[in-house]
Amino acid sequence: MLTTATQTSTTEIPPTTAAAAPRAQRSAFAFVGERLWLDFVNTDGSTHDPDTVADFDALVAWLETAVAFDAERAQMMRRRAIQQPSGATAALVDARRVRAALRTLAERGGTSPQVRLEVLTEINRVLGRSAGTRRLEMRLDGTFARSFVPVGDAFAGLMIPIVESAADALILGELARVRRCADPRCARVFYDNTKNAARRWCDMATCGNRAKAARHRARHKTP
Repeated sequence: MLTTATQTSTTEIPPTTAAAAPRAQRSAFAFVGERLWLDFVNTDGSTHDPDTVADFDALVAWLETAVAFDAERAQMMRRRAIQQPSGATAALVDARRVRAALRTLAERGGTSPQVRLEVLTEINRVLGRSAGTRRLEMRLDGTFARSFVPVGDAFAGLMIPIVESAADALILGELARVRRCADPRCARVFYDNTKNAARRWCDMATCGNRAKAARHRARHKTP
């Protein structure tokens, strides 16, 4: 179904990257994974970073920033969370369950068929309990995007864009190029889209520069 972007209850399913978010809005979160599902995995923090979706409002803010749905949908979910706090709590628990499964897929899915099968079950669990319809919408700027219109439980559809991004990785055989940052202190993962598959760092401005500085210190260390 092709519609214009006048509907108010759709969850927009973005391309597999999160590049469309405005720069100022994206600054509070790190989007270095090159794929939506990997960026979501990276919200779990690491040795030096906190969980960036520690509560339901933060989860909604991340999904909005990642262009998983628009501002109107985000406001609707915040209102629903006030009306149904238990539903919001359950949705956050479910999001963390999905994230943990996708973390395993990112780190071990490329070499373990068993992990891929287990995550396939998790993806289908989310898709199977999220009633709604999928359609193609035309945005106001003339571009197109897939969307998901939830029916019934509004909380149930929150993870649809995330698991569909992961499903794309499985379908397209992308796991072989999913990497973990070479900095042992960093838990971020990313899709290596370089021509020669040589990317090592989640972000040259942070982990890459730290490694560069460490090498410089080692070369100039006094004997």
